Amino acid sequence: MKKLFVILAAIFLFTCQSVQTPLTVSSPDGTVQVVFNLSEGGVAHYSVLYKDQVILSESPLALEFEQSGEWGSNLVAKVEQHRSIDEEYELIVGKTKHAVNRCNEMLVKLAETNGAGRQVHLVFRAYDDGAAFRYVFPQQRALKDFAIIAEKTEFRFPQNHACWAMPLGRFTSNYEKEFERTSIDDIAPDAIVGLPLTIEIENGPVLCLTEANLTDYAGMYLNGAEQDNALVAALSPWPGEDVCVKASTPFVSPWRVLMIGDTAGDLIESNIILNLNEPLAIENLSWIKAGKVAWDWWSGQVVDDPAITSGMNNETMQHYIDFAAENGLEYMLIDAGWYGSHRDREADITQTIPEIDMPGLVTYANDKGVDILIWLNWRAVAKQMDEAFVLYEQWGVKGVKIDYMDRDDQEMINFYHKAIKKAAEHHLTVDFHGAYKPTGIRRTWPNLMTREGILGLEYLKWSDRATPEHNVTIPFTRMVAGPMDYTPGGFRNVTPAEFQSQGKNPMVPTTRCHQLAMYVVFESPLQMLSDAPANYRGQDGLDFLRLVPATWENTRVLTGKIGDYVAIARQSGDQWFIGAMTDADARTLELPLDFLGEGEYKVTMWSDGPGADRVPTRVTRAQANVTGQDVVLQAVMAPGGGFVAVVKAVK
Repeated sequence: MKKLFVILAAIFLFTCQSVQTPLTVSSPDGTVQVVFNLSEGGVAHYSVLYKDQVILSESPLALEFEQSGEWGSNLVAKVEQHRSIDEEYELIVGKTKHAVNRCNEMLVKLAETNGAGRQVHLVFRAYDDGAAFRYVFPQQRALKDFAIIAEKTEFRFPQNHACWAMPLGRFTSNYEKEFERTSIDDIAPDAIVGLPLTIEIENGPVLCLTEANLTDYAGMYLNGAEQDNALVAALSPWPGEDVCVKASTPFVSPWRVLMIGDTAGDLIESNIILNLNEPLAIENLSWIKAGKVAWDWWSGQVVDDPAITSGMNNETMQHYIDFAAENGLEYMLIDAGWYGSHRDREADITQTIPEIDMPGLVTYANDKGVDILIWLNWRAVAKQMDEAFVLYEQWGVKGVKIDYMDRDDQEMINFYHKAIKKAAEHHLTVDFHGAYKPTGIRRTWPNLMTREGILGLEYLKWSDRATPEHNVTIPFTRMVAGPMDYTPGGFRNVTPAEFQSQGKNPMVPTTRCHQLAMYVVFESPLQMLSDAPANYRGQDGLDFLRLVPATWENTRVLTGKIGDYVAIARQSGDQWFIGAMTDADARTLELPLDFLGEGEYKVTMWSDGPGADRVPTRVTRAQANVTGQDVVLQAVMAPGGGFVAVVKAVK
């Protein structure tokens, strides 16, 4: 009876008491404030301030349920709870070794005052580098099994800011398009814009809208809004249905995230997306390792040995394995064709074609210190992952590249999670292609190493779209969300005037050093050396590719302007690697060295050589001694050029 009385008393208090709005939560240093308010009619709104500047005006929060209609008005705030989060954790692979998750959180429990009586709570977090919120659906009689047909979350800005948008036009997409400079008001209400969306405030901070911890939910996109300076969420529906999310209480949505930085480079350095995901779910991590990867597909399986017939066969794969071993690469990726046609939905991924002996290739590679990764069509994985992943572990395969999903509806999101978890059970790393943007679940499942979801170097096989301008845009847009398997390293460098797209032995319309810089600028714990062994051997710059790692302890963005240029320094052990890239304009960047500690350092530099605008393969290698107190390191770059350096303390 006493326990029953306590329960009844708690219900009475929740029913009768209310909390006055507005309610505010501030970040640990007070830089970011999130304000929740109920306006007239009990309509839920939120706003965000940065350094006392309103960067997100009062924006409505609403959901539309299939059976019970819209939620978002006739609300009363019943409970307000605050807590602080202050934790550090280690990343197995990534742009930093250590991450700090420090924020203040506010939970607002809301109830409807009309007859529906549904309870939907809101959780807000304020970080020093951003703000986030999510919907929480507690267990309740008024909302048990439910379906969401629309999420009407809005993002209203004080002004019509410039932004970098990726217009996809549909929900079934591989996220392989350019980011176009536009403005918020130029995004139409029927547009379907993919995340992340980077926003530049004139004379103010730089923002990025995206989502984190996308689990058992539909991927979010953005539409324009009828109101000026506003965007509204749009969810990817189930195939052939109007419903976007099917769920039962208790349930939570992904986090809606507004990243904030004084500069665009601050967004690259942030770990907020990882912080909004669940802690590590894998105990034994010894089998997860970053690395560089030899790869047969991009070059068209080019082989320079007349004794070998090029193609999907043991001899060609051994040729690429030999190259990996010669140059200290950790992996060789055997791409599509090893079990049959890459488009065959009924193919058996536990059987190889006669020309391929997968266990034999694994043994051959392992004897040379190289591990094997293999390509898979997702439909076959969905049917056979239980038996196939067991077999791959027995063969000694170390990872899988899963391709062609091209969707991020709730059903597909759940496939991703199932595949990652099943792969972890069998010590397999994962690389998703034909994929949606990252949302940070690699914090929980670090065997998820990288993913595509990017217009990468492969587009030069059939187009000219992987331009220098694109290459210096994506670090501040797509890469803000997480690692991207751009697949760099084209060594058949030509001028834009000489460039021709071709499927076999492709060209690249950038300088050699522009390609080298990608290994520092572009984050990916599996970093492809995409070209053929014949195009690397004896070439300038291969010595740098032997040195550069694929995972980092620290990352510093030295300078950058979206679409124009970028320079990033990343630390590995006692060395710093610097990469700089420019668009189609020749450029000299003065790179600060204040991130170095005390003492003297030896710097080895690879620069665009004299006349690299005419002969893009030219590389000049030089060395110098510097100190952290030196003002700058000059990066002189040709059009479409680049610069890389390795800095190490002089003992």
